[in-house]
Amino acid sequence: MYAIIETGGKQIKVTEGQEVFVEKLHAEADDVVTFDNVLFIGGEETKVGTPYVDGATVTAKVDRHGRGKKITVFKYKPKKNYSRKQGHRQPYTKLVIDKINA
Repeated sequence: MYAIIETGGKQIKVTEGQEVFVEKLHAEADDVVTFDNVLFIGGEETKVGTPYVDGATVTAKVDRHGRGKKITVFKYKPKKNYSRKQGHRQPYTKLVIDKINA
């Protein structure tokens, strides 16, 4: 059984026991988070939401918070003596999916 949930402006396909990285959530480590925005449930019985499946939830446990790999943003305009260098590390939350409640 799997589900497609919406979090952080993105859609993520999850199964029970899976570890996923999502946009940073405002929850402490070892907290339980419930997602109500379930778009699709697949497996033996398929349910498609319009836009969300009624009564379906996905519960997950927050494993840890962290920051991704550093990316370099470099802007440059030739012959104009203009260049800007900036780095960015995107924060994330690592979740372990506990249960898909259809």
